Amino acid sequence: MPPRRTFGRTWWGRAWVEALEQRARLDPNRLPHGRTYARKDTVRQLEVAPGKITARVRGSRPEPYRVTIRMREFSPREWDTLLDVAGRRMGHAAALLDGELPEELAAQSREAGADLLPGPGDLRPRCSCPDSANPCKHVAAVYYLVADAVDADPFVLFTLHGRPREEVLSRLRELRAPGVTKPARPPDPGLTPKKAYARRVAAVPPRPVVPDEPGPPAVLDLDPPARTGWTSAGLTTLAADAASLAWEMLRGVPADLTFEEDLARRAARPSAAIPELAAAAGIAPADLTAWAHAWREAGRGGLAALREPWTPGPGPLAQARADLAELGETRVWRNRVTAGPLQLRYGRDHRWYRFVRTAGGWWLDGPSAERPVELAYPAS
Repeated sequence: MPPRRTFGRTWWGRAWVEALEQRARLDPNRLPHGRTYARKDTVRQLEVAPGKITARVRGSRPEPYRVTIRMREFSPREWDTLLDVAGRRMGHAAALLDGELPEELAAQSREAGADLLPGPGDLRPRCSCPDSANPCKHVAAVYYLVADAVDADPFVLFTLHGRPREEVLSRLRELRAPGVTKPARPPDPGLTPKKAYARRVAAVPPRPVVPDEPGPPAVLDLDPPARTGWTSAGLTTLAADAASLAWEMLRGVPADLTFEEDLARRAARPSAAIPELAAAAGIAPADLTAWAHAWREAGRGGLAALREPWTPGPGPLAQARADLAELGETRVWRNRVTAGPLQLRYGRDHRWYRFVRTAGGWWLDGPSAERPVELAYPAS
């Protein structure tokens, strides 16, 4: 038996359903019938417009019932409040553009008096069926199917309160434009020391699991002004790289990368256009290819071993020469010990890196090790 159809895959979709079931004061006896109708795929031609939902719902009669649900639209003052909350942080608008509704934004807007979710009296349904209940099962079915639309695009909640996506985004851009005077907010009185120390300390939340891959950036609807020299595509590329770097930092990549290290990191990505990166950085594509390979194999230490000769003390080099003795004559130059087609390099991080000779020069061959013997005879 297939699993029962649920409504609300995202937290904001579930919040819509919970608001219907707990806050909007609808007839609780009718909602289960509406869920059943929604699961039976009886709703057709569902459309969401500013302040209104319309749909056709198949019932017991041959002709589908016409359902119209009006939702209370925000007043101009409520819209100012909501947009002020949404515009305070760049992350709120970015999350919305990325198809997500931040819980903080929803909570702050509710506290400010511009609740995005329906409350008592906000929904005014009409159905062409003879049932006078609020809601009838046809209206309830539409309510639940709207959760799918809210899941797919949280801007549906803004639309239901009277303003479509494009108008909301346009106003947010205006509010964030330089020189725009924003309405003053009353100062935060803060907490007295006595109240602060009296507050109960909450448990530290668990650390979120690092995702398997970085998420895609939001796509800008419009290009920046021409005078800036930027395009939406260029900004999207930078945003994607920033997301990738943040993800890599969560997985252990250091945050204080040099220009060369960051260039190697970017070139190491599977989708990197190495010729274009090399041209922009002013280095040879072959060199950047080697940098990218070293970064993939051993990160910062591998790149340093590839690029930076230095002179360590004699002890580590003597040990490496002894470990390579069975391979034949060895030569030492600064931090590098070479025996035929094999070369071990001692890094400033006190680790050893194995390089092999290729037609294009020395090529890093795998991750680092604490002792040279581990690299001289890796299969032993």
